[in-house]
Amino acid sequence: MILTPIPPEALETTLDRFMGLLTDRFAQAVFRRIRVTSPDRAVGEEAERHRLAALSIAHTFGLATYPEGMPCEFNWDGVALLGATEAYVILHEVAHFALAPPERRGLVEFGLGPGPDTLDRVAAERAATLPPPEREADEAAASLLGIFWEAALGQPALASFLDQNWLEGLDRSAPEHFMAVLETLRRRGVLSAVGMPVASIAPKRG
Repeated sequence: MILTPIPPEALETTLDRFMGLLTDRFAQAVFRRIRVTSPDRAVGEEAERHRLAALSIAHTFGLATYPEGMPCEFNWDGVALLGATEAYVILHEVAHFALAPPERRGLVEFGLGPGPDTLDRVAAERAATLPPPEREADEAAASLLGIFWEAALGQPALASFLDQNWLEGLDRSAPEHFMAVLETLRRRGVLSAVGMPVASIAPKRG
């Protein structure tokens, strides 16, 4: 949910301001890839094509997926991924998998507690292994990595960038937060030298 909606007529100006506040050229380059995508979610046949492309990325990482129609109380139950959901949700979960150490990949919701779509919130909270500040940091990293996957696939990464509130606090902390999380992803080896997401399932610590 967008905390502070941006009117469509103000979007380009807002994105210009954000770009102007990015002091790192690498950050500017990767943001350009996000910016050229659509700010609107795909619908209909296009959305289904995006979902299938996202599932292909999940399978590249070795993630199993549950068939459509199978009930699942979690996006990730430690065994398989809920595949009958939107492409951006799938890519977000792929990002969590790529970032999680092996001991958390077998846990419900990666040991991060319940997410927005988790049905059995008690079980997810019981499986959580990280304190709230570390959960927030992991969530931010997975958010941005999932957005980079969307951009790499030509999907509406900008829609996720807006929905996940990366422009919130534009004149205070948003640019610095973006650059800091980007640097975290670089250090953990899940981005290439040119800022493209890589199919790595052995992220570095830190």
